[in-house]
Amino acid sequence: MVTEKNIRILIVDDEEDILEFLSYNLRKEGFEVFTAVNGKEAIEKALECKPHLIILDVMMPEMDGVETCQEMRTLPELENVVITFLTARGEDYSQIAGFDAGADDYITKPIKPKLLISRINALLRRSMHRPTEQQPKVIHTKKLVIDSERYVVIKEGEEIILPRKEFEILALLTSKKDRVFKREEIFDHIWGDDIVVGERTIDVHIRKLREKIGEEHIKTIKGVGYKFVE
Repeated sequence: MVTEKNIRILIVDDEEDILEFLSYNLRKEGFEVFTAVNGKEAIEKALECKPHLIILDVMMPEMDGVETCQEMRTLPELENVVITFLTARGEDYSQIAGFDAGADDYITKPIKPKLLISRINALLRRSMHRPTEQQPKVIHTKKLVIDSERYVVIKEGEEIILPRKEFEILALLTSKKDRVFKREEIFDHIWGDDIVVGERTIDVHIRKLREKIGEEHIKTIKGVGYKFVE
């Protein structure tokens, strides 16, 4: 259980019974819970209550979860809040859209309350206790510039905006060129060693990264992990 007091969680879902069920279980664990029934209300509530974590459904009226997440990430007050999707949609393309929008995790229903609480606590621990090891603020490769202050990648003079997790993976891989990073090491550095994410999560991010920066730059070392190639 996260030890920090007064942890605020915003739940966003258009189904009242889900809001009641999640609210009950989270309040029982000591969290301060706020709710919203659509994306527009969620943004207003988030700006007002400044949550530590937001749980978003994907399918909602007026503004769906992906659009809501994208909008939140453009707001300085919400760009670093932890956001996870909790949805019955488990298709690869839906998960990719969620991560592209800037989500930190993607949880599929049904999920037992105890496991959900565990996932939430792991996400919160990860956000509150970042690794102390500092990576270079600007990394230069032959074709890329990775600017960690602006969260921007420049390829041959053109800026590429990456979702946060994709950017963090790229920054990690390029921090020590030609070094093979084990899958477990990437999970530990990006998500935290106590967080449970789907087996395909890292593969989704790597696939999207390759599409954006070039297939040739990230090499798979079968059975081990990945490394960046100039």
